Amino acid sequence: MIKNEYFNKLVDKYVQFCADSGKIDQNLYIEFDVKKGLRDVNGKGVLTGLTEISDIVAFDTVDGRKIPAPGQLFYQGYDINSLVKGFSSKYGFEETTYLLLFGELPTKTQLEEFIKVIGEFRELPPGFNRDVIMKAPSKNIMNVLQRCVLTLYSYDDDPDNLSIRHVLEQCLGLIARFPVIAAYGYQSYRHTYLNKSLVIHRPKEELSTAENILRLLRPDGKFTELEAKVLDICLVLHAEHGGGNNSTFTTHVISSTGTDTYSTVAASLGSLKGPRHGGANLKVQQMFDDLKKNVSDWENEDELSTYLESLLDKRGFDKTGLIYGMGHAVYSESDPRAVILKGFAKRLAEEKGRQEEFELYNRVEEISANLIASKRKIYKAVSANVDFYSGMVYSMLRIPIELFTPIFAISRISGWSAHRIEELVNEGKIIRPAYKYVGFHKPYIPIEERNW
Repeated sequence: MIKNEYFNKLVDKYVQFCADSGKIDQNLYIEFDVKKGLRDVNGKGVLTGLTEISDIVAFDTVDGRKIPAPGQLFYQGYDINSLVKGFSSKYGFEETTYLLLFGELPTKTQLEEFIKVIGEFRELPPGFNRDVIMKAPSKNIMNVLQRCVLTLYSYDDDPDNLSIRHVLEQCLGLIARFPVIAAYGYQSYRHTYLNKSLVIHRPKEELSTAENILRLLRPDGKFTELEAKVLDICLVLHAEHGGGNNSTFTTHVISSTGTDTYSTVAASLGSLKGPRHGGANLKVQQMFDDLKKNVSDWENEDELSTYLESLLDKRGFDKTGLIYGMGHAVYSESDPRAVILKGFAKRLAEEKGRQEEFELYNRVEEISANLIASKRKIYKAVSANVDFYSGMVYSMLRIPIELFTPIFAISRISGWSAHRIEELVNEGKIIRPAYKYVGFHKPYIPIEERNW
């Protein structure tokens, strides 16, 4: 970057300009009925599209009135609870991916063949790890994923082909390779920046996605069946969540332009990287790390309440006024993903001897829900979302914090792929919402008369 006296003055001037004139009068959003964040005044998302891939239910309708209800999530019409309880094999992520892409649950033979296809796709192109991942290691593994996805464009003989057959092949390749890229990216980061030994395992075709992730990350490649099962459940629960979440909407927006799969997925990764979206579980983990430093007695509810109140009052942790992992844009009484994951987190905590920590999370969940309800004017109940327990689960699985959001991406690429294909099949218009100009028209000023 250029660093000189003029550059510094220019930047200082621009920062001051933004502080003085850059913010738009908030009253104008009300005057022009602007749906900030594409949400109405009650926080409900503005309807911008239709999908058959997944459905989120948070309310019951009684006598024409919407009543908060326990949350439900459906993949291609199937309730997520039924899927988790009924998987035909030990691990369910591959079956879930098949369902999202093809619209129906596979037969035993179809699933076996699909798992073989994913296994064969896992291997990266020759020299890719050395020439792309290790040659320019990054401290942020989401950056590694983005860069590698864009580079894979160059390895595709027909990257701009938008036929459904070719796009499906591209998507299957990315679904299979994401775990390998993330693991190798982390190992390269660990070696380069933490001065640790470089450990590179080859993926095994016969192993599930969850098993391969744990094998690729651990120096000895070993893991328990429960560890792999819990990680698999995490992948299932994060695989899809409607077309309106930020990264999936990004998939639709970019796909609507007619661009290639690699550019589309790279943009979706950029969306997911943000702490308001895929980075939320990382913030939960950091919040609990801070809590443990400031609360001496985890069983003392008064001490926990004092700490949590400091968060809501913007005095504690990162001073944002948020208790991370609590509340959801759509769900009211409960997030079905959080309910499922909480049960598996309890089982894993028992195996790892971390029951005391699990109970801490349970207490914080209960206290936070009551505090938020009493201190904030909200139109619905507050409950824990899936991010609340996923960070603890990843910690118990010894997954490094640098991979929390990439694990989300490894899962969500299945949903993105389904939505990309849905957008292409339906041949929708290019997505182009409107922005209202609220500035002022100005006469041109000759350069001699300018004073800015």
